Amino acid sequence: MSNRDIEVAKQTINREIEALKVMEDDLDDTLSKALDLLQNTKGRVIITGMGKSGHIGNKIAATMASTGTPAFFLHPSEASHGDLGMVTKNDVLVAISNSGESKELSDILIYCRRFSIPVIAITKNPESSLGKNSDLILRLPSNREACPLGLAPMSSTTATLVMGDILAADLMVRKGFTEEDFKLRHPGGKLGSILQHVSDIMHKGDEMPLVNEETIMQKALMTMSEKMLGCVGIVNDEGVLIGMITDGDLRRWMSPDLITEKVTKVMTKNPKTIGPDMLVAEVVNVMNNTGKGITNIFIVDEKKKPIGIVHIHDCLRLGAS
Repeated sequence: MSNRDIEVAKQTINREIEALKVMEDDLDDTLSKALDLLQNTKGRVIITGMGKSGHIGNKIAATMASTGTPAFFLHPSEASHGDLGMVTKNDVLVAISNSGESKELSDILIYCRRFSIPVIAITKNPESSLGKNSDLILRLPSNREACPLGLAPMSSTTATLVMGDILAADLMVRKGFTEEDFKLRHPGGKLGSILQHVSDIMHKGDEMPLVNEETIMQKALMTMSEKMLGCVGIVNDEGVLIGMITDGDLRRWMSPDLITEKVTKVMTKNPKTIGPDMLVAEVVNVMNNTGKGITNIFIVDEKKKPIGIVHIHDCLRLGAS
């Protein structure tokens, strides 16, 4: 049975890939016209669909909303019982139906026609009721469903999902949607955490392990122990960071005379630093790709004066890796 399972799995994958390739080949300037409508709408993008198309529509609306295009899903049955009031003349409707004959869409289509609300259809049948009552048609492939019986929506729902991702991705590029924009819409969870700026999580003020360049190692070691970050930064009389001492430096310089040496003899000069606007996810990459890898990094201002420090564990606690 295991061989048969793998065979069915590969058959399903291949049929869905075939459908996506057909859809890729069929892309034309209708896509750009649809994107113009979506980008320039003064209202929201309203996604609707029944059954499996509705489930996919919910995901498309969520993806658009989280990537800079105000959107929500409107259930066609609920629309017929008062929720049409959510639709305004400034909106654009994206109606999904593989066959184009979902009768539950009729009321919302009539409403949109009455108030001249643009309708974009996602369907495989341009001659369907949905196709004939739409301004633009984003055509789905007519391939056989990946279902072994050829009945359950599989290839068609995958194609619909990808079409929604195409729209969302294109709109992101058109609008210049940035990581900062993404962060603003994802304040919770791991995504929101790793998209914080390093200035949001850095240790600052008295939490920073700093000593002057004239300090001897005995005092520097006490500062390292007190701040518990495994390092100490060395600043000159102007407050500029000129060096750094880590646990690794201590091992390399270990001797009976270490505690009487000046910090400038032991320190690593001109250590790697970053600015306060770097994202937490980027900081981890910098730490992992700087020489043999570092566990602490100072954040400095435009004059190279330290304003904070971050430890790799601060980033890992947020889920960055």
